[in-house]
Amino acid sequence: MSGASTRALASREGYRLWAPTYDVENPTTVLDEAAIHELTPPLASRALLDVGCGTGRRLQAAGAQGPRCAVGIDLVPEMVRRGKHRAPELRLAVADVRALPVGDHRFDVVWCRLVIGHVLELGGVYDELGRATRPGGCVIVTDFHPAAARAGHVRTFRDAQGALHVLQHHVHELPAHRDAAARAGLSFDVGLDLVVGPGVRAFYEAASMLDRYEQQRGLPLVLALRFTG
Repeated sequence: MSGASTRALASREGYRLWAPTYDVENPTTVLDEAAIHELTPPLASRALLDVGCGTGRRLQAAGAQGPRCAVGIDLVPEMVRRGKHRAPELRLAVADVRALPVGDHRFDVVWCRLVIGHVLELGGVYDELGRATRPGGCVIVTDFHPAAARAGHVRTFRDAQGALHVLQHHVHELPAHRDAAARAGLSFDVGLDLVVGPGVRAFYEAASMLDRYEQQRGLPLVLALRFTG
């Protein structure tokens, strides 16, 4: 959200600090979840890969849909340890999104949620997402919306002590996503713009910021894209 002025942290440093409070929802994660709900096909009997899974909480929820397998990858060991402590049955591993420790064409559904903006160059990420996806499978990418960045918003979080931090973020416009995906053999299917609206109003109200909600209502906050392998 806007208003933060602290030094921007690299993703590994920032998410290490965020791990203890990462599972607390915020407007961006709520809109991300709405996009995933709309774009993800039924998971029953499918193999799911969550790239940049954090603590794996989304995988845990997806398990109720009966996927054949569900695997999470995250860059930050503190995130993975926290997830395994909470849910030892989760299949989580530490790795970079640009070097996934999975075989070729193993997954029917691949998520990359609110991660890709932490990477400067899109090509290496999409290459790996495409490599991991079965022919006919789908890749769903969500990102902090370029329109939000142009409006002055930054990606922030509060640590366990309540201190506000800013995460480094690289703005990637839709054509750049589509071009990188196409080079990785992925075909663009559909895109969504998730905007500030009634679904996130309660966060502004809880923060006594309804005036800011009215100013920002209708602003795209999350970009969601689905590709076919």
